[in-house]
Amino acid sequence: MNKKILIIPGDGIGQEVTTWGKKVLEVIAEKNNLQFDFQEGIMGHVAIVATGDPLPDETLEKAKNSDAILFGAIGHAKYDNDPNAKVRPEQGLLKIRKELGLYANLRPILLFDELLAASSIKPEVLKGTDILFFRELTGDVYFGEKNRSEDGNFASDLMNYNRYEVERIAHKAYQAAQNRNKRLCSVDKANVLETSRLWREVVQEVAKQYPEVQTEHMFIDNAAMQLIRDPRRFDVVLTANLFGDILTDEASQIAGSMGMLASASVGDGTGFFEPIHGSAHDIAGQDKANPLASILSAALLLEISFGLKEQGAEVTKAVDTALKRGYRTIDIASSDTAKDKILGTTAMGELIVEILKEN
Repeated sequence: MNKKILIIPGDGIGQEVTTWGKKVLEVIAEKNNLQFDFQEGIMGHVAIVATGDPLPDETLEKAKNSDAILFGAIGHAKYDNDPNAKVRPEQGLLKIRKELGLYANLRPILLFDELLAASSIKPEVLKGTDILFFRELTGDVYFGEKNRSEDGNFASDLMNYNRYEVERIAHKAYQAAQNRNKRLCSVDKANVLETSRLWREVVQEVAKQYPEVQTEHMFIDNAAMQLIRDPRRFDVVLTANLFGDILTDEASQIAGSMGMLASASVGDGTGFFEPIHGSAHDIAGQDKANPLASILSAALLLEISFGLKEQGAEVTKAVDTALKRGYRTIDIASSDTAKDKILGTTAMGELIVEILKEN
């Protein structure tokens, strides 16, 4: 197997954690006699500084010619504090999703038992939680027409969906549900929004093609409450772009930290894999970032883009082994974590590599 992988470290801690996602891929390639050819590209704030463009043409071209992409994080505080900035790091991320046709964002919420104490939610509520979110990625208010009045006192964002956009992600979600527990919850706001009424109508039509999957429809406000009240009731969750963005960040608290959650953005071609956390410039360069989400994103890359399910599972097992041995980064450490078991970014990354080489 010879595959091309593009590494886009991005901004802030993205540059630190992606080092270890890449290293894990290198170890897997060496152990399994695989050939992974790595290239690197820039995107986000670092790309704006270097070229004036959050997604330079060179990076986009490399992305289109890759078999998979491992991404770090994007963003910078200077843009958060300047709502009038015309060029923003996030524009690069939205553009690459659109250009590559990455319409489905998969976010697994898999809770490691060793991290039950890291969440603010009661362990008895959390234990056994295993949710797979399907978030639509190329429609909704993120891509709809945006307007601001000349006097600055009125603004609007158009929330829009086409039938085919809902159909294609619904099929992916139902196919995943068939291979899991055959339960799917579609989240919308059909009592208020016309786009949600279309969403529900299309999902109901697609559901007829998967009669063995039990379908539930839930309003977004209720889903947000139920996710904290009883997360185990969910298996596959299908939802629109905006709602999925909010729900999956909420779900990160189930896993104890955003530093533990990987994601995959897929379409019909090149897959894009990234931790769900941001660039966290407040801790960048301090060896404090948790690399496990990037490492778990590398596991998803192996499984989804290359069909290497055993190798992906091996990476996930290495993370589990490290946690079982009591090792933590600061974001997932609890009051009873031994001080010598709290590791920085580099030490945790090295530990996962060591465990992978042991087996």
